[in-house]
Amino acid sequence: MDKLILIDGNNIIYRAFFAMPPLTNTAGQQTNAVYGFTTMLLRLIEEHKPTHMIVAFDAGKVTFRHEGYEDYKGGRQKTPPELSEQFPLLKDLLKNLGVPQFEIGNYEADDIIGTISRQADEAGRQVMIVSGDKDMLQLASEHTTVALIRKGVTEVELYGPEQIREKYDLTPEQIIDLKGLMGDASDNIPGVPGVGEKTALKLLHQFGSVEGVLAGTGELKGKMKEKLEAHAEDAVMSKKLATIYREVPLEHSWEDMVFNGISADTAGPALAKLEFKSLLERLSLSAYAPVADGEEGAVEVEAATLDISIVSEEELEALSEALPSISALHVESNGDNPHRAEVIGVGLSSLERHYYVPFELLQKPAAAKLRDWLGDEKAPKSGYDLHRADLALHWQGIAFAGAAHDVQLAAYLLDPTEANQNLNDLATKYGLPRLSPDEDVFGKGAKYKIPELEILGNHVARKSAAVLGIAQKQQQELIETAMTGLFEDLEMPLSRILADMEKQGIAVNEGDLKELGKEFEAQISKLVTEIYEICGTEFNLNSPKQLGEILFVKLGLPVVKKTKTGYSTDAEVLEKLAPYHDVVRLILQYRTIAKLQSTYVEGLLKEISPKTGKVHTFYRQTIAATGRLSSQFPNLQNIPIRLEEGRKIRKVFVPSEPGWSILAADYSQIELRVLAHISGDERMKEAFLHDMDIHTKTAMDVFGVTADQVDSNMRRAAKAVNFGIVYGISDYGLSQNLNIPRKEAAQFIEQYFEVYQGVRRYMDDIVVEARKHGYVTTLLERRRYLPEINAKNFNLRSFAERTAMNTPIQGTAADIIKLAMVHMDKALFERGLKSRMLLQVHDELVFEVPEDEMELMKTLLPEIMGGALQLSVPLKAEVSFGSNWYEAK
Repeated sequence: MDKLILIDGNNIIYRAFFAMPPLTNTAGQQTNAVYGFTTMLLRLIEEHKPTHMIVAFDAGKVTFRHEGYEDYKGGRQKTPPELSEQFPLLKDLLKNLGVPQFEIGNYEADDIIGTISRQADEAGRQVMIVSGDKDMLQLASEHTTVALIRKGVTEVELYGPEQIREKYDLTPEQIIDLKGLMGDASDNIPGVPGVGEKTALKLLHQFGSVEGVLAGTGELKGKMKEKLEAHAEDAVMSKKLATIYREVPLEHSWEDMVFNGISADTAGPALAKLEFKSLLERLSLSAYAPVADGEEGAVEVEAATLDISIVSEEELEALSEALPSISALHVESNGDNPHRAEVIGVGLSSLERHYYVPFELLQKPAAAKLRDWLGDEKAPKSGYDLHRADLALHWQGIAFAGAAHDVQLAAYLLDPTEANQNLNDLATKYGLPRLSPDEDVFGKGAKYKIPELEILGNHVARKSAAVLGIAQKQQQELIETAMTGLFEDLEMPLSRILADMEKQGIAVNEGDLKELGKEFEAQISKLVTEIYEICGTEFNLNSPKQLGEILFVKLGLPVVKKTKTGYSTDAEVLEKLAPYHDVVRLILQYRTIAKLQSTYVEGLLKEISPKTGKVHTFYRQTIAATGRLSSQFPNLQNIPIRLEEGRKIRKVFVPSEPGWSILAADYSQIELRVLAHISGDERMKEAFLHDMDIHTKTAMDVFGVTADQVDSNMRRAAKAVNFGIVYGISDYGLSQNLNIPRKEAAQFIEQYFEVYQGVRRYMDDIVVEARKHGYVTTLLERRRYLPEINAKNFNLRSFAERTAMNTPIQGTAADIIKLAMVHMDKALFERGLKSRMLLQVHDELVFEVPEDEMELMKTLLPEIMGGALQLSVPLKAEVSFGSNWYEAK
């Protein structure tokens, strides 16, 4: 039997945005609302298996209702840009999922849904309407059920006429009368002042309708009678506004609403682009579009023509003679962490021939010439993720050098918004033979298995063949985009430097780490005791349900937000409740210490290598679109240092040699210095040229006060807007950061631009430049393409504009510290110093230094960091040192 689901698109995406925690992909796009909407959509499809489906959207802000009442929805705040920019993302995703969507000018989504449900109802078809808006209850009928979304987008209440009668003792049609009397603040529908739901229901149970109530005011007394008589017109108008129009002129037929299930071919790539990995797995979809009909056969023939040799021990000598002609390789290994990966084998490619060498063979004495070639820095090699290959081989006792062209790294430079492109993606992109996905060859998860030698050898050799073809094409692209220098002089050398740092690792005092764990456990125990005493009972602090009962029922604190299972007790809620009760502050403190204990004490203990006594992180160069590095296994860039307890974690990181010290250097306000240089703003440059505190200077300029008149609140506001400008903050974002009204935040941003007119001019000019070229660049020519910069859709265009403004700043700052690392590595080598670079943490570099080199390093490090790139304002690096990382800060 036909089953139609009608979804109120605007309502659900709004609910998802405010219900879901912030979520941003590596391209910098906010995606939380799209993610929340999609999870809700998939659950509906799985549970109700519709044959037809529509997501309806409002076509614009003005509808026919404004003709009779200009203030309709007039009280609504402007949609936050962080939400606005997600509408086109959702619509594009729905298209790729195969879900039909309608919007019709002059009408709201409610009216489209009302009209379609009426027609379907009349035809006897089963309909489900999905919305968070109670107005939709008026559409319930024998064939139409309203699924009312509650608690974010996680819980659904189903209403037919029977359920509406049970809850309200009304018919579906009387829901309109209910809204007419009580109004709706969200839509600026006035209703009758002072009449809430309880009173409205009482009146309707007595008189039946708005008109009946107004006709029966003679039976009422006192203020209620006066209110109803005084606001009779408002009540009638409110009822009219709340009535869903069910005669929208539709140009769509029943066939246009057919839903044939998720379109796997397009859904996979679309979900992958948004980085919704959990949804890909949930749907068992591939992130890649299939080859079109007729292509696959051609690919197989082309692949089959490759001259591939699976090398045996007897053939090693012949391979050794061919090594000078080989320029591409692929090191196949398993596991995500390259420090613990097992090398399976190596593919090698020349223009004429391709080879596969099993790892067992590579380790044998007969393969000595091949191992020497792998470790020869004068033998240039192309590969995919050579950084990972270097590490995997190193831990298996084989040296690697000569990395000349990493196709993954080049692909990232050529389009940083396509994060971490795999070899199959790149082969397809450059028109090369399509590779079999690794999952097809090895299996996935628990089904992972190394296949027989013939299959394995062909698969890995084809990868090295793909590398060869991709590298040739990329080299020309890098020339055309003026990024050859950035690639060859910065990113490729940095890849080798990072691998050297990671192999070195940083020593951890395991005893001190365990002692710190005991200290945290004691603090946790004390906090738990205090919390129990204040609450007068023991309960599971880690249970949101039990904690919610204590806070909101026992202690009677105001409810901020609810979830599917009850009261929300997330960090945002607790921060808002902190002023109401001392126990909330203790609970926040408990959570902080418990997180430090589990993530950074227990987590680090698991990561200490038994071989070295160190932790060996893994830096990724191809993740962030801004050019920043990211760290994992473990992530040493996220150790919380704002709290003293978090800073104590750094105490356990120590030098690996007796008598050595940890030396750290941190760039001071690097992004704002870059902004001062790029914008040429004289006021901002003045602050840095005279070594002033930039946030105090900003507060002085914006508030028109002297330095001694700047209080902590002024400086805090100035700091928020300074960093907000760098990251393209909106009035909504600033209002959240400072806990002030959006109007006040907007005024503050406007004041800032009045003072720093050079910054405003830069923001305007860079958008014009982006529109002209389709991309923006850093000072080192790193590109960020912005295909939506000229989009007709306002939300897409405004997101691209903000990205255009902040990418040159953030990207140049990322380039500068990378330059400093390359220059510092060269300086250490040329001077024959024993000091070692260990970590990069955002704008900070960490070294271990012997005592006899300390004075030189204290001078050399800030000198090289300060001179990494010449700007119109000085780059400043502040240096500190000590017996551990904590003391060095």
